[in-house]
Amino acid sequence: MTMAAVTVGKVGFGQHPVADRVIGYEDRRPSLSWRILSAPHGWEQHRAQVEIAQGGQPPQIHDFEGADQICLPWPGTPLKSRQCARVRVRVAGEDGNWSSWSDPTLVETGLLSNEDWSGSPIEPDPGVGREDPAPIMVRSFTVGQGCDLGRLDLTAGGIFIPYLDGCRIGCDELTPGWTDYRKRMNALTYDLTQVLAPGRHELAVILGNGWYRGQLTWTCRTEVYGKNLWLLANLFWRDQDGEHRLATDQDWTWRSSPILANDLYDGQTRDMRVPLLNQGGQTHPVRALPMPAARIRPQEAPSARILDRLPGLEIITTPSGGKIVDFGQNVSGWVRMHIRHGQLGQEVILRHAEVLEKGELGTRPLRNAKATDRFILSGGEEDLEPLFTQHGFRYVQVEGVEDFRAQDLEACLVSAEMRPLATFKSSRAELDRLFQNARWSTMDNFIVLPTDCPQRDERLGWTGDIAMFAPTALALFRAGGFLASWLEDMADTQASDGGIPVVVPDVLDGPKLTCGWGDAAVLVPWAIYQATGDKAVLRRFLPMMDRFVDGVEVHCGGSRLWRGGFQFGDWLDPDAPPDNPGGSKADPDVVATAYFAHSARLVARAHQALGEEDQAGHYSLLADQVARAFREEYVTANGAIISDCASVYAMALVWDLLETPDQRQGAGDRLADIIRVSGFRISTGFLGTPLVCPALVKSGHPRLAIRLLLQDRCPSWLCPVTMGATTIWERWDSMLPDGSINPGEMTSFNHYALGAIVHWMLEGLAGLQMREPGWRKVCVSPVVDPAVAHVDISQETPYGLIRLNWAICGQTFHLELEIPVGVQACVALPGAREETCRHGRYAWDIPLDQVCGPSSPIRTIRDLIDSTVSMDRLTEALKLTGSPVYVGDQADVAFTKAAKPWLDADLDRLPDVASQQGYVPGADEIERVCRSFLAGLKKQDLHTKEKE
Repeated sequence: MTMAAVTVGKVGFGQHPVADRVIGYEDRRPSLSWRILSAPHGWEQHRAQVEIAQGGQPPQIHDFEGADQICLPWPGTPLKSRQCARVRVRVAGEDGNWSSWSDPTLVETGLLSNEDWSGSPIEPDPGVGREDPAPIMVRSFTVGQGCDLGRLDLTAGGIFIPYLDGCRIGCDELTPGWTDYRKRMNALTYDLTQVLAPGRHELAVILGNGWYRGQLTWTCRTEVYGKNLWLLANLFWRDQDGEHRLATDQDWTWRSSPILANDLYDGQTRDMRVPLLNQGGQTHPVRALPMPAARIRPQEAPSARILDRLPGLEIITTPSGGKIVDFGQNVSGWVRMHIRHGQLGQEVILRHAEVLEKGELGTRPLRNAKATDRFILSGGEEDLEPLFTQHGFRYVQVEGVEDFRAQDLEACLVSAEMRPLATFKSSRAELDRLFQNARWSTMDNFIVLPTDCPQRDERLGWTGDIAMFAPTALALFRAGGFLASWLEDMADTQASDGGIPVVVPDVLDGPKLTCGWGDAAVLVPWAIYQATGDKAVLRRFLPMMDRFVDGVEVHCGGSRLWRGGFQFGDWLDPDAPPDNPGGSKADPDVVATAYFAHSARLVARAHQALGEEDQAGHYSLLADQVARAFREEYVTANGAIISDCASVYAMALVWDLLETPDQRQGAGDRLADIIRVSGFRISTGFLGTPLVCPALVKSGHPRLAIRLLLQDRCPSWLCPVTMGATTIWERWDSMLPDGSINPGEMTSFNHYALGAIVHWMLEGLAGLQMREPGWRKVCVSPVVDPAVAHVDISQETPYGLIRLNWAICGQTFHLELEIPVGVQACVALPGAREETCRHGRYAWDIPLDQVCGPSSPIRTIRDLIDSTVSMDRLTEALKLTGSPVYVGDQADVAFTKAAKPWLDADLDRLPDVASQQGYVPGADEIERVCRSFLAGLKKQDLHTKEKE
C-alpha cells in the first residue's frame, strides 16, 4: 500500500491570514507559520527548512529542528521599508524524507518609520471646521508606459477614503481606525499596480472627522486630538521611465465634498445632488504641516470592512404612524437604501435604534448620540449610503419617503475582517442562538478596537470588558493582531505606578490601579499567547505586564492584600440597583486580592514560557505569598470566603487560591449551594460570571453548571434569547418582562462581556480544552447531561481544524473526534480508559450510565432542588395554591430562598420549608399541596425500585 504523502501549506506571516502576498507588513522580522495539510498516521515533523529570497539576492535556506511550526522567528536578514521577501517551506519526519516545497508566499513591508515618509502632512487652507462639509484632498499626476509596480501609503488626522480617477481604492472602512493619535498612528498600504495605466490620473482623498475631532464619551468631547483634519500620503510607482515618488506637499489642492456633516455618534448628512468627489467644485490651496510626533507604523490590526449585508425583513407601522424597517438582527455599521422614485431636493432621514419600546423606536439608550443619517436626493433612482459614521441598530425609522419596500434597505455589517474560528450546534436551539449572539456582539464591537457597545455616546475600549472576554473572542475569531494592536496603546499610556487607563485609548481620566480592568494588562496578552502560541506577544508586552503587577505589589506592601482605593468590583451584579452598577455582593478587597494573585501567577508563567527562570521564580513566589495572604485574611479552614457569594468562590476555585482539600471541598460545596438557593439564576457580575460554570465542574458539580446554563428566567444567559435577543445584553434585564427598557442610565443591547459563557460551552459542555498554547495539546472531556442530547463543534487552530461531536443515542454515548496534524489530544471520557490521540479521525461508544452516572435518590431538600423534573412539578403545584409568595416566573426562587437553612433536612420537612413554618399567606394550602407532592414522589420512587 502506498503511504500518504506529506504536504505542507503556504507560509503565513504573523497574525495575518495566509495569502499569496501580504503587503504593508508592520515588522522587519515577520514570524512564520505553516500547516501540515496531510501526513501518514503517526507522522510528526522533526525538521523544517525555510527558503527566503529577498532583495534580489539568491535564496537562503534556514534549518529548524523540532516540531514547531507556529510563529517561528524570522531567520533571515531584517527587512527594510517597502522590501519584499519570497518564502516557502518544506518539512521532514523522523525518517528524514523531505516533503515537497510549499507554494511560495510574498511578504512586503510598509513604511516602518517616520523617516521613511516623503513630503509632509497637509491640511485645507483655509481650515475646515468640524461641522463644515468634509474636505477632499486632490493631486493629479502622469504615469508613463509599462508600470509594473505601484504603492500608495496613507494616514490621516481624521478618517479617510481614497479614490483614483473617481474609483474607490480598496474596501477598508473608517481608516486608519482609532489609536492614541498622540503616541502612534496607523498607515495603510494599497497596491495600485494594475490600475496605473499610462496617462494622467487624479488621486482624491475624502477626510472625515472620525475619532480625531468628532464626539467622544458621554460628555461628547470634540477635537480631542486636534482641531484640523490632515492627510499624509506617499505614492510610489515604477514605469519604463524609472521610479517615481509623489508625496503630500503644497502642490496638492482641496475642494469641498457633498458630505455636509459627519460624526460617528450623530450620523452623516449628504447632498446627493452633487457628485461625491465634486469634480467641478472650487479648489483651494493646502497648508504643509510638520510631521506628527506620534509613531507612524503600518496597520497591524485587520481593517474594518463591510462583511455582510442584511436585507430588511418587514416594515412596521408605529402607533404614531412612523415607518420602521426591522432587519431581524442587531448589527453595527450603517444602512444602504435604494431609492426608486426620488424627487429633486427631497430629504430622506434614517433614524437608528436597537429595540422598540411601546411600538416606537427605542432611542433613550442612545443617550446623546443622534444616530441619524440625512440625504438630500438628486431625483430619480439612486442608492443612499453613509461613509463617515457608524451605528448600532436593528431597527431604522425612515422619514421623508413613503414609496419603499423593506428589501430596499440593507444593513451593512461593518467589522474588522477577522476569520471566524469556531462553530457550535446542539440539540438546544436556545444554546445555538446564545452562541450566535456572542459572535454577533464580538463582530459588532470589534470594528477598530474592542469597544463596550456600538450604539450610544460611548463606544470606548473598556479594559474590564475585554479582560473578561479575550479568551472567548480569540476562540471565536482570529483576533490576535486586532487585540495586539490595541495593547500597543495600553502600553503607551501605562502610568509610572503600573496603572492602566480604564478605557484605551484613554479619553477619560487617566490611568489608575484597578482590579479586573487594570488586569487587562496581563490577561489580554496572556490570552493572545494561549490562543496563538506566539511567544513574541509575551516578549512585546511582558514589560507592561510586569509593571502592572509590580505596581499592585507596591500598593499592597507587606500585607500582600489589595485593599482600598477605587474599584469597579463585580460590575453589574444582578442584585445591584440600576443606578449603582458597582454595588455588588462581592467584597471589592477580596476580589482585588484574588486578581492580584492570579495576575502574578500568569506573569510568572509568561516568564517561564520565555525561559526567564529568575523572573519566573520571583513572580511565582509573589503569587504564592498573595494567595497565602488571601487565605489567611478571607478564607476559613472549611473554605468559607468573606462576602460569601458566587463570584469570590469561583475565583478562588478556578485560580487555585485554596490550599487544603477541606478548603477546596468546602468552597465548592458552598458555591453549589449558592447556585441552588438562587434558583439557578445568575448572581454574578462581569468579573465572576465567566468563572462560575468552570468552578462548578472543577469542584465536582457539573450538573449544576448545566442547570445554570440552561436557565431561561431572569437573570440568566438564556432569558434574553427567549425575549428575542440577537446579541448579548449589557444588563441581565436590559429589557424588562413588559417590553420596556431598563430604567438605568446605562443600558445597551450589544455588550459582549456576559457572552464569555460561550467559551465554556466550547471547552466545558462540548469538552474541547486547550492544554498547551496554540492548541498544540488538547484535552477532550465533555460535561454530559441528558438535558443536552448532542453537541457538534469545530475549532480552527493554528494547526488546522478540530472537529468534535457527541450525542446521546438511547443508552449509548457516542463521540467523534477529528484532529489535524501537529495536535495531540488526551481523551478522558467517564467510564473509558484515557487515550492519547494524534492526527486522524476517532470514535467512541460508551454506555450512557457510565458517562452520566445513575440518578441520585431524592432524600433531602437539596436533592429535591437538584432534580429538574421534581422542582418543576413542585413549582407548578405551589403556584396553584394562590399564595402571593408563589407567583410568576420567580416562584421557584421563592422556594429555594426559603430552603436555604433547610438544604440538609429530610424531604419530609418540605411542608415546613415551603410554608416557612406556617408564616406565609396560604400556609395551610401550601402544606397540603406539599404533602400531596411528597406522596406522589414516594409512589414514583417505589415504582422506580420495582422496575429496577
